Amino acid sequence: MPAQDDEEQGQVFFDESDIIHEVDVDEEDLPDADDEDDIENIEDPDDSIHIFTGHTGELYAVACSPTDPVLVATGGGDDKGFLWKIGHADWASELQGHTDSVSTLAFSSDGQLLASGGFDGLVKVWDTFGNFKRTLEGPGGGIEWIRWHPKGHLILAGSEDCTAWMWNADNGNCLNVFSGHDAIVTCGDFTPDGKTICTGSEDATLRIWNPRSGESIHVVRGHPYHTEGLTCLSISSDSTLAITGSKDGSVHIVNITTGKVVSSCSSQTGSTDGNPESIECVLFAP
Repeated sequence: MPAQDDEEQGQVFFDESDIIHEVDVDEEDLPDADDEDDIENIEDPDDSIHIFTGHTGELYAVACSPTDPVLVATGGGDDKGFLWKIGHADWASELQGHTDSVSTLAFSSDGQLLASGGFDGLVKVWDTFGNFKRTLEGPGGGIEWIRWHPKGHLILAGSEDCTAWMWNADNGNCLNVFSGHDAIVTCGDFTPDGKTICTGSEDATLRIWNPRSGESIHVVRGHPYHTEGLTCLSISSDSTLAITGSKDGSVHIVNITTGKVVSSCSSQTGSTDGNPESIECVLFAP
């Protein structure tokens, strides 16, 4: 039968004259349909030493105490935060009060306090037993990240409203508002010596600030810096360099004192559409 006729009919039937060779198959060698399902459903072993089940929604934030190796804080899309201890299934304290997702958490450097930030635009301060201390207000958008001063109870937070805020966590006073970015402030931190602040934004700039005056010392933008929004930032232990990652798939190192780019590299991997993969995390080795 011509191939064209086969395509038009859509079906082809074979008769005994078309059989070239017969092969005997032992039915015992054939996999059972149920066995195949079992193989597909086999999961890797769970090696976790503790499972915390307090949340009812996605987790967005995790923080570990710098002084208590078993104390952990988590926050999520259920508008809740929790303090709990690894290996202590009967100990947990709910951090109540946020009216939107808990997006970020951070312990103070001395381990005495915990700060939680939410998409409700609030930062709340707690002790390590989960007792509420105070609410820090001001930002007009959700809180993206929180950092503590390395030598005191000062809190720095970046917001969706293009600003960063600094408060005294012990009395709740706002000490400074850092304005200048043109988009969400996606990352930031104090330098380890506590003398300078660095913030990165969706506007593809890095800003270096004087924490006392709120003055922008340097603005890093344009060639040879990022072409898309910054996603992450880390500062060297000697407070001289900042490393930043971006949606453009590149990483740059900036001299904090001069505001100059001193080193750059681009991602070697790309997404299926040919665009570079976003850099989601950067960190200096201790």
